[in-house]
Amino acid sequence: MANKTSQHILNTAANLLGFCLFIVTSLHFTNKSANTLIDELTSVIALLLTISCLLSFISIRTENDKREIYCEKMADNFFFISLLGIFAVIVFIIINYWNA
Repeated sequence: MANKTSQHILNTAANLLGFCLFIVTSLHFTNKSANTLIDELTSVIALLLTISCLLSFISIRTENDKREIYCEKMADNFFFISLLGIFAVIVFIIINYWNA
């Protein structure tokens, strides 16, 4: 069975992982990380995106059809949870800097 979404998940999750690491780095450079939970939440999201990347890579490379389907579904689930987390981080950033 050909992968439907694994290549897209791998590419997009890797790009969003860079976005999350940029946020964490920016918060530490501006010394804002001590005042908010944004960097902790973003670090958890980065971990979820890394797991999504690994699962989608395994899905692409495996010869076992059941493992391919399972890994692709799990990668998709981790990716969706990460997207919700990124949405939450963006809302937190807007709230924090709107009131500053």
